[in-house]
Amino acid sequence: MRLFLCEKPSQAKDIAKVLGANRRGEGCWQGSDVCVTWCIGHLLETAPPDSYDARYKRWVLDDLPIIPDTWKMLVKPKTASQFKVVKRLLGEARELVIATDADREGEMIARELVEHCRYRGPVQRLWLSALDDASIRKALGRLLPGQDTFNLYHSALGRSRADWLIGMNMSRLFTLLGRQSGYQGVLPVGRVQTPTLRLVVDRDRSIAQFVPVPFWAIEVQLGHAGQSFTAQWRAPEATCDEQGRCLQEGLAQAAAAAMQAAGVAHVSKVVTERVREAAPLPFDLGTLQELCSKKLGLGAQETLDIAQALYETHKLITYPRSDCGYLPLSQHSEAGAILAALQRADAGLAPLQPYLDATRRSRAWNDSNVTAHHGIIPTAAASDPARLAAKHKAVYTLIRARYLAQFLPHHEYDRTQADFDCAGHALRAVGKQIVEPGWRRALPEALTPGKGREPVPAQILPALRQGQGCTVEKVQLKDLWTQPPKPLTEGDLIKAMKNVAKLVDDPLLKQKLKDTTGIGTEATRASIIQGLLDRGYLSKQGKALAATPAAFGLIDAVPRAIADPGTTAIWEQALDMVQSGEMTLEAFVTRQSAWMTKLVQRCAGLRMVISGPPQGPAGKSPPWKKKRAASKAKGTTSGKTDKPTTPRQRRKKAVG
Repeated sequence: MRLFLCEKPSQAKDIAKVLGANRRGEGCWQGSDVCVTWCIGHLLETAPPDSYDARYKRWVLDDLPIIPDTWKMLVKPKTASQFKVVKRLLGEARELVIATDADREGEMIARELVEHCRYRGPVQRLWLSALDDASIRKALGRLLPGQDTFNLYHSALGRSRADWLIGMNMSRLFTLLGRQSGYQGVLPVGRVQTPTLRLVVDRDRSIAQFVPVPFWAIEVQLGHAGQSFTAQWRAPEATCDEQGRCLQEGLAQAAAAAMQAAGVAHVSKVVTERVREAAPLPFDLGTLQELCSKKLGLGAQETLDIAQALYETHKLITYPRSDCGYLPLSQHSEAGAILAALQRADAGLAPLQPYLDATRRSRAWNDSNVTAHHGIIPTAAASDPARLAAKHKAVYTLIRARYLAQFLPHHEYDRTQADFDCAGHALRAVGKQIVEPGWRRALPEALTPGKGREPVPAQILPALRQGQGCTVEKVQLKDLWTQPPKPLTEGDLIKAMKNVAKLVDDPLLKQKLKDTTGIGTEATRASIIQGLLDRGYLSKQGKALAATPAAFGLIDAVPRAIADPGTTAIWEQALDMVQSGEMTLEAFVTRQSAWMTKLVQRCAGLRMVISGPPQGPAGKSPPWKKKRAASKAKGTTSGKTDKPTTPRQRRKKAVG
């Protein structure tokens, strides 16, 4: 019997259908000399410390570090019945085809069973990127030798054991230290979750410690040939901060009065350039989570769950847990069929028909940039999105739009920059005139105008030439404050995890984090954030994330290496060596064990303090909040608003 081992029941059903294994058995699908079974994720788990020694049931500092001599795997109780099925079938199989998800974790799910059940027969690997019939048939025609992906398993196993060493030892250590300081909760520590938590703690501290600075801006409404447009005052560099904001109120007041009195501004320079924007790449999971957080208000885990349903249940998209937005050249030949299927399924795409070109090859088609998975795109198994639940439809529509954009022209516009002299003061106006909408025609707001929030159109400048005079219609002096950083949302945190290389100074580690797309993986980032919320390290206030007192206490106490994203880069370098065969699994785990021993010895005598987020001296409100409150009490404007709240401001606003 040829046995196919899948990751999930739905995946097994799709593959079984193509193989003709239509007879339902116990925990499997059966056909003529073929059987398809599934794992339901990990059927095995790394044994807890008390499986090695009963004394580890109690958490005691003197027992740390806990480092197994021989690693044990236990059958998960919840899925024990399916494990028995898989074990029996492995015993009966003459050949095994691993058909779990095509990534490091999927390889481990299958291989740990193969090893635990002592299967010794031949192994092949089915590498799938989509679950529609055509993609499955294509992958079945090019099975990989099992040996080609075996080191992927050892790399995953090394990561799993290293995570166990940190999680079990550091979590026990800091929980016990926390208890000594009076904190009674558990303080979990992890290789990825702790650096992720630090990102939120650091952001919250930067907000709390922020000190606002007042600045002044002038907006001038000009008129020419019956058309009004807006120009911005450009203050002398010597009076501005590094972002070009004027810090001298007297100068701004004098400039506003002078320009109003002059009544005319003369064009000193006009430059127009044609700008061509290429279509954005198809989504990787992280980018999809960022955009869904921003546009749809979805959490990272919710976005992943929806994408997984679109992949597994509806068969509408390719594998969603991808870290890559590029597409293989071989996939381009399927573009015509996919585009035709999308248009048949949704009459709302009819306006795009004249502009779509299936032969167009955007920058997305690049074999050298494709990793284990390509960008998330629609499949040819398209159906009307109107049949989907509202959130599923919204996510699918975004994914579809990014794919359609690859077959539309560049977005082109003319950008005009006009400089003016008004009573010796410099003004600048910028205008944008769209020449070719291009790929922006595929965006949801373009296909359904009037629905949802549409971007505010850029202003169009009148025809201007050097030396012309424009009427000064209105001068508005704005009294503003610099703004504190914004709290992180889940989408922001996903982006920060991907781009964490910016926080690392070492050039080699910085590059490694870029190569591995930061900390965590596309498949795990959402669950890491959710775990921090569930464990009470983070709280949500609307969309915004906030660190709790336990988070501040933990980040202040843990060794820098644990909370430093650079440590993940070092680990990934070593795991790459395991995957390539340059380092053995045993050598990697030995190094991790030695490092863990040193950390425990260094931290065992620490004193922890669990306190709340910083609020200025003696627990008072942050300085920027005081200034904002004082401004409010005086009736003056602070922040981004430019609404006049005092007679002085009303007079300044009314200068025009």
